Amino acid sequence: MTTVETATRILDTMLGQLGLAATIEVQETHDGPCLQIQSPDSKTIIGRDGDRLDDIQYLVNRILRRQFPKAERVKVDCEHFRTIREDQMAEEIREVAARVKETGKSHQLRPLNAYYRRMVHNLLIDDPEIETHSPEGDDRLKRITISAKSAPKP
Repeated sequence: MTTVETATRILDTMLGQLGLAATIEVQETHDGPCLQIQSPDSKTIIGRDGDRLDDIQYLVNRILRRQFPKAERVKVDCEHFRTIREDQMAEEIREVAARVKETGKSHQLRPLNAYYRRMVHNLLIDDPEIETHSPEGDDRLKRITISAKSAPKP
């Protein structure tokens, strides 16, 4: 059984134990496999602002890594909620980066979990004028600071 098949089984079992009816479709995305959930209970699965969906994704990956320690991260989405949210967030981050370039003033984002912080860092990693900073620590939610790169010293 492949890691994606195992992840699908883990998710299906988890939703079944919660009494939620759902179908799961495996999709390949640019950043790895995505388990797309279709369900009449989608609002329950997604939770407030996607919090429950984040928790489900975290648990699926933790359980998967116990069986396959080197398994790639599996994304869990429901009714394309995460995809839509990521597109909106990417646009917002690009606008913030443009403002930082224009004004030279740093901008601190709202608190983000590790998944979304990674997304922000990866989105701006190739921008030669921008750098991103995350605070140290074990907090689940952290604020990323987007700032202009310092001019090289002569």
